[in-house]
Amino acid sequence: MAAALAAAALAVAGCAADGGTARGADPGSAAARTPAASGTGGTTGTPGTGGATGTPAPAAPDAPRVPFGGHAGRYAAGTLRPSGDQAALDAKVVEHYRRWKAAFVRQDCGHDRYQILSPDADHPYVAEAQGYGMVVAATMAGADPDAKKIFDGLLRYVLAHPSSITPGLLAAEQDASCKSVNGGDSATDGDLDVAYGLLLADRQWGSSGAFDYRGLALDRIRAIRKGEINPVTRLTKLGDWTDRGDEYYWVSRSSDWMIGHFRAFRRATGDPFWDAVTDAHQDLIAAQQARYAPGTGLLADFVVGTRTAPKPAPREVLEDPHDGAYWWNACRTPWRIGDDAVTSGDARSLAAVRRMSAWIREETGGDPGRIGAGRTLAGRSLSGDTELAFSAPFAVAAMADPGGQAWLDALWDEMATAAFTRRDYFSASVTLQAMITVSGNRWTP
Repeated sequence: MAAALAAAALAVAGCAADGGTARGADPGSAAARTPAASGTGGTTGTPGTGGATGTPAPAAPDAPRVPFGGHAGRYAAGTLRPSGDQAALDAKVVEHYRRWKAAFVRQDCGHDRYQILSPDADHPYVAEAQGYGMVVAATMAGADPDAKKIFDGLLRYVLAHPSSITPGLLAAEQDASCKSVNGGDSATDGDLDVAYGLLLADRQWGSSGAFDYRGLALDRIRAIRKGEINPVTRLTKLGDWTDRGDEYYWVSRSSDWMIGHFRAFRRATGDPFWDAVTDAHQDLIAAQQARYAPGTGLLADFVVGTRTAPKPAPREVLEDPHDGAYWWNACRTPWRIGDDAVTSGDARSLAAVRRMSAWIREETGGDPGRIGAGRTLAGRSLSGDTELAFSAPFAVAAMADPGGQAWLDALWDEMATAAFTRRDYFSASVTLQAMITVSGNRWTP
């Protein structure tokens, strides 16, 4: 396996970030440091938190403590893995990462700053994409010698674009000139991943270098609590721009229900508030599945009325007429909840994704090409298109499905062989992160 990973790492090293060149150091772009706060198919893994264990101290300041391919994260007992050689699984992830990096990792917005380009989003640079990039960079260290440089460049970009409402959060959208637009307020999913990525970076490289990753993570977690968690329901808000005076205050987006992130925030802060956040989301997931999707387990893009009677959006609430369906936001829920299921072994997460996986496996007859792009909560297809953003997340759910080995193998084959273009940022990014988990390379800080 070491030889295969070494070859893959060389391939990544030879792939320059597309669309820009380094412009030299920018001494004004980095935040001032603050003192740090305190193998084969079948079942695998051992019960535990999914945290990295048994990793040696780095040999050099930038050497990764949890290098990609080391499989240091513990997965829950009974977790499935795709059939085949482990080194081959890892090499496929690195290959997808290399292509993703070439297509979407850019240096267009200032000295020593990196950005993830999102040509299929509303704007060239969105918070969601920068959060994805930080999590991916911290995870791929050891396969890509530039991982830390990319991570720090993304962090500089994030710090340079604070929310206009809550400075500790990230402005949701930037235009082609790298300037924040549409009010400069935040989007919750981006901040959740930025904070989580900082915790990964602290575990990966430590916090004694140019950036105090842990201190920055704790600052952002506090800002998330203040600006993006509803203090009454303990559910995620859409962003820091909602308040009690508008209808959006009682709306939550299912793609923000990142249970594993909330657990990591609890471990990092010691704050039991995050236990309440975890429980509120687990309760909501179970209730939505039981009441509105008992046959499928699917979740809606948006849930309204969260204070009194949470239900799928009955109409267009924020984005389009399918806001109450399993659409372009909710398609990520089998991955997000599945990540927590396989790394924590939590019975509620396991039950949620097993319901989804068993239904889609039977509905499609084991053919990933029949998943389509979008479903009603009753399971009716909304589009005959084939989209990896909808199929890849089901591979993570399949890892927790006791009858899902053949289904997982089919989904892996689709992910591992699929091509994508430079317009497919969203699907390629979701697929890469699903592949990291499915190949056994996910670990938690």
